[in-house]
Amino acid sequence: MKKLLALLLALVMVLSLFAACKGGEEEPTTATEAPTEAPTEAPTEEPVAEKNDTLVVGYNTFSQKFSPFFSKTAYDQDVWAMCSLSLLGTDREGNVVTHAMGDEGEVIPYNGTDYTYHGIANCDIVENDDGTVDYNFTMRDDIVFSDGTPMTIDDAIFSMYVLCDPTYDGSSTLYAQPIVGMNEYRAGMESLANLILAGGREESSEYYTDEERDAYWAAIDAAGEDFVGGILSYCEPYGATTVAEAMGMWGFDVPEDATAADCWQAVLEAYEGDVVTANSVEAGDVDLFAAVAERLGDDASTFERGIQTGDSAANIEGIVKTGDYSLTIKMSEFDATAIYSVGTVVAPLHYYGDAAAYDYDNNQFGFTKGDLSGVRAKTTEPMGAGPYKFVSFQNGVVTFERNENYFLGCPIIKNILFQETAQGDMLTGVASGTFDIADPSFTTPAVEAIKDYNSNGELDGDVITTENVDNLGYGYIGINADTVKVGDDKGSDESKALRKAFATLFAVHRDTVINSYYGDRATVINYPISNTSWAAPKPADEGYQIAYSVDVDGNPIYTADMSEEDKYDAALEAAIGFFKAAGYTWDDAAGKFTAAPEGAEMAYEVIIPADGIGDHPAYGILTAAKDQLETIGITLEINDPSDSNILWDSLDAGTQNMWAAAWGAAVDPDMYQVYHSSNIVGLGGTDSNHYHIADENLDRMILEARTSADHAFRKSTYKECLETILDWAVEIPTYQRQNAYVVSTERVNISTLTPDITTFWTWMNDLEKLEMN
Repeated sequence: MKKLLALLLALVMVLSLFAACKGGEEEPTTATEAPTEAPTEAPTEEPVAEKNDTLVVGYNTFSQKFSPFFSKTAYDQDVWAMCSLSLLGTDREGNVVTHAMGDEGEVIPYNGTDYTYHGIANCDIVENDDGTVDYNFTMRDDIVFSDGTPMTIDDAIFSMYVLCDPTYDGSSTLYAQPIVGMNEYRAGMESLANLILAGGREESSEYYTDEERDAYWAAIDAAGEDFVGGILSYCEPYGATTVAEAMGMWGFDVPEDATAADCWQAVLEAYEGDVVTANSVEAGDVDLFAAVAERLGDDASTFERGIQTGDSAANIEGIVKTGDYSLTIKMSEFDATAIYSVGTVVAPLHYYGDAAAYDYDNNQFGFTKGDLSGVRAKTTEPMGAGPYKFVSFQNGVVTFERNENYFLGCPIIKNILFQETAQGDMLTGVASGTFDIADPSFTTPAVEAIKDYNSNGELDGDVITTENVDNLGYGYIGINADTVKVGDDKGSDESKALRKAFATLFAVHRDTVINSYYGDRATVINYPISNTSWAAPKPADEGYQIAYSVDVDGNPIYTADMSEEDKYDAALEAAIGFFKAAGYTWDDAAGKFTAAPEGAEMAYEVIIPADGIGDHPAYGILTAAKDQLETIGITLEINDPSDSNILWDSLDAGTQNMWAAAWGAAVDPDMYQVYHSSNIVGLGGTDSNHYHIADENLDRMILEARTSADHAFRKSTYKECLETILDWAVEIPTYQRQNAYVVSTERVNISTLTPDITTFWTWMNDLEKLEMN
């Protein structure tokens, strides 16, 4: 529910090239930051004959923020991505393609096949002797937008200035990169809304009138009722019928007859009037400030504008135009994540901005600094240089038509429709002919239904073709080092041994349980990183090891000829060894532990959000481990609340012992937000380090990996980081599940679908080549 959204947003920091992965059992859909369509492959010729001229794709509900700057959901982002191009894109493994410009493109092998990628720009990265880094972009000079207007580097610079404006509040974090002069440009200006929020309900200010203040707070209170209505909407599938019931599920104690206004007051009281934090933590289906903007209507732009409060630079020193089709972005230091942010979308200045207000030499960049109202006005109607042109959004259907000016050739399919539908109707829609492509939840019933639709009883057949991809994320069991330790030192050998005792028993049951829950749709993983990442250790890598498969002396616990029952017994013996090393008192006669060392306990709780009915991929792991632990005198209390807020609240408070959840991942494997000690909950960082791991050597390695462009160095460094995390025994990696696209074999020419679809390379790539039957 609500708190997992915060976890995912914390982890997904710099993914600037993709829409977010669609959520699963524990992973709600959320937006990554803007922008980019991955590069496509070789051009196609103008189609000589048309077959079926319309492709229909089933989609979840749109928010109609179809903007390369302000989209919030994956579905909205897909809409503008159809119409747009970015300076850089990525390959099938999620790596940024930096030299795809030109007819020759860039050849990159994947899965034994060489693929040629084509894009609109090249980027040369130069690390200077003084520690600064130059990202030198050269752009093609033959790209035109869908309306025929030529694209130049000015369009890219305009787009960057929108993303770096002091009042920008979209998903991109380009402004957070160490670009020279960025802080000076963004200083001395704040939006009127933020100034009012900072001042509170009563304070007067030189920057706004009392009438403006009162009007904005009145809009917040009115939107607050929409906000709690969003909580009700979120909770309705779980049985809530009134706002009071929903707020109870959400963790608020309100009377049974509480109105929406009453519930909003309860939120305000709980957060002492801090509506920004309340929105970030408690939002259900409605974002408070989106609702505020709707309540304000035409007046919203008044409160979005920037107010000069101090000195502010007229330009960003590190964004330098070097030619009509070239620019340099200069950074004060190297950051490996920066490449995912600098290859921004290139939005048309003449459409989203004001060409008359662009004069690079005189520090004019297509709009008035601090006033993005003109850009926001185009939020519902995207335009760019992508393969398709946006036509309309009506009755839940986005209509596109092909862009004859697309630089890789006019697409073969004339029209594409994105049609809203319920998740449960996606698969039947493809089978019945309503949709041609969809991405339903890849559940066991869905798998069986696909096999039933196809006459051959397989996932690929005469009715449906299935494209499986690994989910961008993974499931895990976590252990809080602050609450599961011996004595006062959570990093001591004894504390690690205590956590390894539990981790060893959890790990041994993963294969059986995950296979039972998911079948072929998930695999067990052995390192706390998504298998989709290039940095994930592979079984063939030197030093690869099954998680928690050695005993307290470092010897292998298992042998190749062991049965499953033999492995369970061996794991229990290893766990006993770890408990003894932690200082637990063992009674030989009873064959049980009888006392815990100081600071440790004989009983620990694990919280698992399984809807109160055990419906979770890790539930069987915990119950099996509980039974084994009971035989040696240790109690594992499984808390399976019907209200998952119990888990999220516990994580926020840092009081949990153990828990089960899943991470959504980013393309880059940067570990700073989740594992760096500065981000332990309550220390003022990202509050994403729920493991409470604090290891100076791990901190050092995380930061070192960020400062190198060498993939080999970063991968080896991250492997050391992963091994350190496993040594602390604060995370038991559990499973990597799959998602799927289902495509109508009857209506889509499957041979023209882009080959080797992956998490990072979807059916939307090579779209100009796709044909209907």
